[in-house]
Amino acid sequence: MSEATRQLPLALRYPPDQRLETYVDAPAGVLGQLRALAAGSGEGLYLAGPAGAGKTHLALATCAASEAGGRRAAYLPLKSARGRLRDALEALDEATLVALDGLEAIAGARDDEVALFDFHNRARAAGTGLLYVAQAAPDALPLSLPDLRSRLAQCARVLLSPPDEARRRAVLGERARRRGLVLEPAALDWLLRRAGRDLAGLTALLDRLDQASLAAQRRLTVPFLRQVLGDL
Repeated sequence: MSEATRQLPLALRYPPDQRLETYVDAPAGVLGQLRALAAGSGEGLYLAGPAGAGKTHLALATCAASEAGGRRAAYLPLKSARGRLRDALEALDEATLVALDGLEAIAGARDDEVALFDFHNRARAAGTGLLYVAQAAPDALPLSLPDLRSRLAQCARVLLSPPDEARRRAVLGERARRRGLVLEPAALDWLLRRAGRDLAGLTALLDRLDQASLAAQRRLTVPFLRQVLGDL
């Protein structure tokens, strides 16, 4: 496991909210593909979508599912390894599933691209499952190495859409329920109107509200949200 991966706290690597079964409104067949990859029956999957679509959720969830099945998984955010990707990847050679999140972070960095190309070939030869995560399809990334683009394009591809209001509402409602929080409909409306559209940011606010609610022994009402969050 790479130094970058070792430094990730377990709560970040596999947070309990981020499991395959907690992903809301997945496209048809996607969860089945990821479960197959986690179980060792797939080789390469390319997950693309805009920010806030839940890509990292699915990557972490797939790693968690793999380890729950007794396999060795590794999750690596590529932004953290830019400029030293070869060393980071060589430390992952013993994993049975590797999730590489944020391909756009190393696009255009020639040495990193070569390192990823070499790792991809090693992983395929060893039967290691690969989950690539990016904001765009391979042909839309500014890659400088045509052979890497070709390898990535050979992976089965899943495209995620940005979450609409109904899905954001469902995600926040489900996560509140899992925490045992009572999030009144009016409070949920208030939060969605003022807190933006990014699910990661909304989830972070929910974490903050969870702590505040526990400390104050208060329900999540609109007055309490205003008290904790101000005018956002």
